[in-house]
Amino acid sequence: MAHILITSGPTRQYLDPVRYLTNASSGRMGRALAAAALELGHQVTVVSGPVEVSYPRRAQVLRVVSTEEMLELSREQFANCDGLIGAAAPCDYRPRQVAGSKIAKTGEPLRLELIETPDIVATLAAERAAWQWVVGFALETDDRRLRALAKLEKKRCDLVVSNGPDAMNALDNQVEILDRAGSVVVSLAGNKDDVGRGILRVIQERLIAPRAAAATNGSPKPVSRAKRSSRSRK
Repeated sequence: MAHILITSGPTRQYLDPVRYLTNASSGRMGRALAAAALELGHQVTVVSGPVEVSYPRRAQVLRVVSTEEMLELSREQFANCDGLIGAAAPCDYRPRQVAGSKIAKTGEPLRLELIETPDIVATLAAERAAWQWVVGFALETDDRRLRALAKLEKKRCDLVVSNGPDAMNALDNQVEILDRAGSVVVSLAGNKDDVGRGILRVIQERLIAPRAAAATNGSPKPVSRAKRSSRSRK
């Protein structure tokens, strides 16, 4: 059994106390992945942005709002997980300054200066231990396969799931799973529950099962980064 961390849903970056930047992510894909992982007998932790969907009861669900909060909590949880599925759609930009009170209408154009938020999957992949695996998602409108492969390499993922904008706030999804060699492992289409099961089957075969077999053959049981750092301070 593996312990899988799944990020899910959107994040919000506030402009003032009542307005924010976000996207149309519903959390349905994250919920489907959590359900599929639980069906295979794995332990699941979900770090979710604001969504209306209900996650499976057997999953540990931790709620956040901003991209920074999602990164902080995901980093904390990933230290004791075997793998990450980055299915969330974090807001990529935030305002350089957040207004302390509601921005009033003046009749003039409003200028916003936006800066990039941290990349959650890339950060966790860069910090992971050798035995941990990372699966990213890449939602693109153009040159989907090429851009997904670029993200896989840049973010140091083991696999990347490529999909398009039609997946946002939808019941169905159409995806390709790509590996480090640039090959299409499988194409999946249908409702998100079925697509989630298909994605987990690939992860099970390509990432989880080989590591379990290595452990059975006598490889030492990995120690989490949190435990290692605790030991190093003694």
